[in-house]
Amino acid sequence: MKKFLALILAITMVLGMASFAVAEDLPTITVMFHGSNVTDDTAVIEAVNAYIADKVGAKLEVIWGTWGDFDDKATNAIIAGDDTIDMYFTCSWSANAYATYARNGYYLKLDDLIAEYGADLTAAIPTSLMEAARVEGADGMGIYAVNGYKDIATQNTWDVNVTLLNELGYTLDEFKALDFYSFGDLFAKAKEVKGENFYPFLVEPAVLERMVNNSIAISGDSPTTALLSYYLNPADVSAEGAYGNTVLNKFATEEFKNFVTKMHEYYVAGYVNPGVAVAETANDVRTSAQLEANYLVGTQSYSFGHEHTTSAERKIEVAYVPCTEPYIDITASQGAMVAISTASAHPVESFKFLNLLNSDAYLMTLLNYGVEGVHYNLVDGLVDWTDVRAAYTPWINGMGNITLLTDTVAEGAGFRETFKEYYASAKGIPALGYSFDYSAVETEMATLANVAAEYAFAMTAGAVDPAEKLPEFLEKLEAAGMQKYVDEANAQMEAYLATK
Repeated sequence: MKKFLALILAITMVLGMASFAVAEDLPTITVMFHGSNVTDDTAVIEAVNAYIADKVGAKLEVIWGTWGDFDDKATNAIIAGDDTIDMYFTCSWSANAYATYARNGYYLKLDDLIAEYGADLTAAIPTSLMEAARVEGADGMGIYAVNGYKDIATQNTWDVNVTLLNELGYTLDEFKALDFYSFGDLFAKAKEVKGENFYPFLVEPAVLERMVNNSIAISGDSPTTALLSYYLNPADVSAEGAYGNTVLNKFATEEFKNFVTKMHEYYVAGYVNPGVAVAETANDVRTSAQLEANYLVGTQSYSFGHEHTTSAERKIEVAYVPCTEPYIDITASQGAMVAISTASAHPVESFKFLNLLNSDAYLMTLLNYGVEGVHYNLVDGLVDWTDVRAAYTPWINGMGNITLLTDTVAEGAGFRETFKEYYASAKGIPALGYSFDYSAVETEMATLANVAAEYAFAMTAGAVDPAEKLPEFLEKLEAAGMQKYVDEANAQMEAYLATK
């Protein structure tokens, strides 16, 4: 009997060693995510690799891009053809813009991989969301990235520090009666109470301009500074736009002029931190002020339930007050995706990983929430964070199918089901699916983007006087070919709408 047990033990050890050797021989696939705050992922990646070894046939490494460094890191690596990075976060609004980079041959067409290995993915992701990823890429019309099932509609909102608002003697209902052009007295009160070094208006300038003017960015427009706008119908986002179904030079409208005039007034009054008017520092300044609850009113492109996360992070009550009803456009429906690089040496393993990530609740939870018992505990079936979670906080909406995740204590039971119902009710804009192909005006776009870089960011943040600088800015845009650029975009819009 002892000999038999010894034999069994020996066989088990041999098999275990063989399994370990196989795991050691697996290829490594690397993904670069966006918007993360991760300083220690050791326990998570060890658990991930133990789980995916036989399912994917690879080991995973993650590059945790942040809001401040992702754009430069991703674009430099992609353009250089870096074959050590297999997958990248991409979307309609990042510097490595999905449609543009697919068209330029940087992302792999996935249709064949989906057909062969993607049954679980197609069962888990709504068909409409899969189809929203279909674009004209370097290898023809097809799907060039796996679309994340997250906040698939856009809703621009005011990010309100309700705790401070109440301290100042205002209620949330009183705030809701105000708008951008009537915030002055509220900001003045905040400065009076909190001191001269307090900046009540915490803005992401480009988002703020769209919020105030009910305008949207155009997919395929300049990735550095948006040059075009489509103006929504604020009464019904699914109806014809405020200027018809046309796109405009966003800097030449009365709406833009009125907006930057008021924004400059707020800036001069000391309501806006000068750091948000400098592109190199804006993200860090804004993120730091949010986390420290060192603001009164901010800007936010809303994700359902975001108030639960931010209230807990900032240790205040946060509310999000809508500027428009939720609407579906490419910015949202292509708002968080993961593409496989055409430089990848492991496209099959990379796709198998994405298929598993977006269909397997355990893996999605592990990569988003961390390890149970380390980063969180389950309390009555709900996720309750531990202090260790602070060292591992990926951007959840940037990873994939968040409907697979477990509800948190802050969110409450049933949150995911309500989440899906909320986005199911969102309306599509009339130009849903339109994406600008700038190839016919690529030279003009590059020149226009350089002009815009000189003026747009600081002006939108309120740091320069539009009475002096806006006419000069518009004159330079026209000289750089702005009208040709706008005409090409509208010709494509007309052609696109004719096919609907």
